[in-house]
Amino acid sequence: MRLYGVVAAGGFRRYTTYRVATAAGVFTNTVFGVIVAYTYIALWNERPHLGGYDQSQALTYVWISQAMLMTVSLFGGGFADEFVERIRTGDIAIDLYRPADLQLWWLSADLGRALFHFLGRGIVPLAFGALVFDLALPANPLTWLAFLVAVLFGVVVSFALRFLVALCAFWLLDGAGVTSLVSIAGMFFSGMLLPLTAFPGLLGEVARVLPWSSLLQIPADVLMGRHQGWGLLGAYGFQLGWATVLLGAGRLLQSAAVRRVVVQGG
Repeated sequence: MRLYGVVAAGGFRRYTTYRVATAAGVFTNTVFGVIVAYTYIALWNERPHLGGYDQSQALTYVWISQAMLMTVSLFGGGFADEFVERIRTGDIAIDLYRPADLQLWWLSADLGRALFHFLGRGIVPLAFGALVFDLALPANPLTWLAFLVAVLFGVVVSFALRFLVALCAFWLLDGAGVTSLVSIAGMFFSGMLLPLTAFPGLLGEVARVLPWSSLLQIPADVLMGRHQGWGLLGAYGFQLGWATVLLGAGRLLQSAAVRRVVVQGG
């Protein structure tokens, strides 16, 4: 496990070198958050308690989403682009010869990336939103701890989804098309555009049981105290369930990809 801790630390340090990009990202997240916040204010003035949120909770949701945007890679990217490129060039063969588990190696690196983005691009926009708008942030530190756990599980689910998509490059050679489709689905079904609780009828029910709801909707609801007690355990169980299914599917697809490499190499 020490090896994977070193890989995670390396993933964190790697992103610390992009200081100008980080500063630009903080500015962009903050400006976009202000735009979305005023859009939500107008919407909630017309539809109070839309999705079961009051206006303060809706604004809180906006700034949590800005904090989570890069943390869970809602626009894709992260390790996936590099992983696909290594498959395309054949450098993935080097990874397969490492005395380390391929999936855990990239998961560790992605956890380091996620931690950096949460600290570097998440905290500042959320703090700005709390200063400028009336947010429904909790005072109980245990609620914040519960939120951080939900964020961690959301990052793992996000990684598992992107890992599956990246593995498709073994057969497609260029995973750009699949990546774009999954990114669009992730933006919509994670609740990035609008809370999933505001989705009507069957669409809302389907959206809330898809894995993308683990990325943003559940962490946001945990921070706003909408999941407590057994409900909180149920939310964690939902996230862990999807993480287990998706990571397991990733292992199966990884095994098939390795066999393909061995056959071609032979």
